[in-house]
Amino acid sequence: MNGLLRLLTALALGLVLLLAAPARARAADLQVSDVVLELCPSGDLATQPDLARPMGASCWALRGVVLNPGSRPVVDTDVFGLILDASGEPVLPNRSRVGSIGDIPPGRSSFALRLAVPAGTPGPLRSVKVRARGFNAPVRSRAGVDDELLPLEQGLAAS
Repeated sequence: MNGLLRLLTALALGLVLLLAAPARARAADLQVSDVVLELCPSGDLATQPDLARPMGASCWALRGVVLNPGSRPVVDTDVFGLILDASGEPVLPNRSRVGSIGDIPPGRSSFALRLAVPAGTPGPLRSVKVRARGFNAPVRSRAGVDDELLPLEQGLAAS
């Protein structure tokens, strides 16, 4: 009888802990289409024409459309892909995550993100195996409503 009481107590405690624990964030893979890789617009803050040097970097914009087939937003979404130069060599070696596009509402959404590519990289550049992955709950700390974002943290205008 004493063993049965311990077992029931342990099961009840486990159930309480399970119900009280916050929901785990589960990953969601999203479809990406209409991907274009182009130089950042000349008016974009990241272009920095006064700082262009052979040893510097140039700004490229990766644009596309992401599809969230679910009925709830997908949050903290990252974009992964391989960026290749004219000879087919990786531009960003050892880096498959190319950036974050934040929260994606249900349906189709345009996105744009900046890439810093070493100056002198032979173009045209192309992207392959581009995909997006997010979560059903936040996994990163978020800026508050009154937090000021730096200019380069503000969104690149999606065309």
